[in-house]
Amino acid sequence: MNQQRNGHDRVAVVTGASQGIGQAFAVRLAETGRRVVLADITDTSETEKLARHAGAEVLSVHTDVSDEQSVAHLRRQVEGTFGGTDILVNNAGTAAVQAFEDTTLEQWRRMMAINLDSMFLTCQAFLPGMRERGWGRVVNMSSNTLDLHLPWGGAHYIASKGGIVGLTRALASEYGPFGITVNAIAPGLVRTPGTVQLFGDDTSSLVEVQPIKRAGQPDDLVGTLSFLVSDDAAFMTAQTLTVDGGIVR
Repeated sequence: MNQQRNGHDRVAVVTGASQGIGQAFAVRLAETGRRVVLADITDTSETEKLARHAGAEVLSVHTDVSDEQSVAHLRRQVEGTFGGTDILVNNAGTAAVQAFEDTTLEQWRRMMAINLDSMFLTCQAFLPGMRERGWGRVVNMSSNTLDLHLPWGGAHYIASKGGIVGLTRALASEYGPFGITVNAIAPGLVRTPGTVQLFGDDTSSLVEVQPIKRAGQPDDLVGTLSFLVSDDAAFMTAQTLTVDGGIVR
C-alpha cells in the first residue's frame, strides 16, 4: 500500500532536539514546511518555541532513546497525532574522552545504548510505517573521528559511531526497494553545549588542522540534512557525508 505524503504533510522526528545540532535540524525542518516531532530526555520547550515560530505543527515527546518502552511510547504519540513518520533524524548521542584501559564495561554499554542501540530502536519503530507508505528518509549522525588519529582516547565513542555507519549501510540495502533512503552525516568539531563541556572554550588546536579555520556551528550542518531528506536525494543512499571543515580529505 502506497500512501505517500507530499512535502508539507511530511512528518519529521528529530531525536536529541533540545539544543545544539538537533535544535538546528528541527528548526530547519520546520522552516521548510515539515511537521516536527521533538524527542529528547531533556526539556525541548525552546526548540518547540522556535519551530512554532517558523510556522510548523510541533509535537514534543519526552523520550529516552536508549529505552525500548520509551521509544514505543514515542511511536504511539507520533502515530496518534500525525499518523506516522516520513523522516527520522537520529541525532541523540553522547560523547566521552577516556583512555581505553580506564573504560569500564558499564561505561562501554552506556555509550552503545545511547549512540547505537537508540538507532536500532527508533528505526525498528518507524521504518515499517515508511515502508507501508512507500517513501522515507533516515539520517543518522555519525562522526569524522572514524577517520582521524585521536591520541586522547574515546574508543567506546568511536566504536559506537562506526556501528552507526554499518547500520546505515545495512538498512539502506534492506529498505531501498521500498522508496526509503538511509544516510549518515559525519560532523567534525561543532560548537554546541556538549562539545564546550567536553573540550572547553579553547578549540584552537583542533581548528588549526582544518582548512576552514573556525569551529563548526550547528547551522553548518543543516544544508546537508535538508538535501538528504528531500526528493532531490532520492538516488543517494548508504552514504556517510563528512562535514568537518576539511579535516578528513
